[in-house]
Amino acid sequence: MSLIINNLQLDLGMKIMSELSKIDRFDATWSNIEKREGSTLMQLKSIATVKSVGASTRIEGSKMTDDEVSVLIENINISSFEERDQQEVVGYFEALDTIAENYASIGITESQIKSLHNLLMKHSVKDAWHKGEYKQVTNAVEANLPDGTKQTIFKTTEPGLQTQDAMIRLVEWYNNDEETLPLIKDALFVYEFLTIHPFQDGNGRLSRLLASLLLLKNGYSWIQYVSFEHEIENRKSEYYKVLMDAQKNRPGENVTKWLIFFTSCLNNIQSNLLLKLEESKKASEALTPREQRISFYIQNHAGCSSGDISTKLDIPLPTVKKTIVELLNKKVITKEGVGRATGYYSI
Repeated sequence: MSLIINNLQLDLGMKIMSELSKIDRFDATWSNIEKREGSTLMQLKSIATVKSVGASTRIEGSKMTDDEVSVLIENINISSFEERDQQEVVGYFEALDTIAENYASIGITESQIKSLHNLLMKHSVKDAWHKGEYKQVTNAVEANLPDGTKQTIFKTTEPGLQTQDAMIRLVEWYNNDEETLPLIKDALFVYEFLTIHPFQDGNGRLSRLLASLLLLKNGYSWIQYVSFEHEIENRKSEYYKVLMDAQKNRPGENVTKWLIFFTSCLNNIQSNLLLKLEESKKASEALTPREQRISFYIQNHAGCSSGDISTKLDIPLPTVKKTIVELLNKKVITKEGVGRATGYYSI
């Protein structure tokens, strides 16, 4: 079945309908899982947040590892952010956290999207001149090739009035279309946003934040316990190719492959979520209550020391050290450094 949605062509064949059906079948059972797995989900949410922040900023060129991201997030209140990678990581974390806490009250409006962009760029000195405002200079999406040259991935909407008009139309369509399935609307909104590229910089990161916002607003609450961004990072080449193949035929392009990509990402992370819940259940059953407490603390405080754990959990240091050895032997955690510089991390 061929459709025209917001001037985009879409072929709703069996493959897409099957992917959409799987996502919604999972969603129908999620409320029961959420009630049953409360404590485990808290752990997964912390892990997913780190993965999402790390992956989304690395897609755009950041070099920070997930462990480095975790340590930075843990020390936000006492750290200064002099390096650009750090500024981008903290901005993404604060925007993602704002969405997680307030998604129900965040409207899909130009002003709210600009506010999220402003928050995303809050700590970035280089981007202070344009944060929260639409672009004034052309910003085609380019890839850096190994030989140092650049390749245009796709052209974006021209700055100024054309960008403003495109965003007005996008927001109006999303808020007024009551016939298109929510998952399809979410996927097409993200595609259009990326193609318009309304801000001077940060569009890729903001598009992934908006994807999470739209999914949460449409009831897909499980998205906060997995990392959509990490899935895209793992499929980065495919991600850019699908966008480029569709965009080069603009306007009126066929976006079926993009929708297939978007929904397959969601299905993959759903499967990963179920797997992680099962693994967590088995791991918890194999740990003592004290091991579970210390393991959970390490998951949420990457790089912590045995002294940190002892102080925060009020457990004698010799007991902490003994338990850490047991967790290392069970391959639940790993360590880096030696002596007083030793830090512990979840595997």
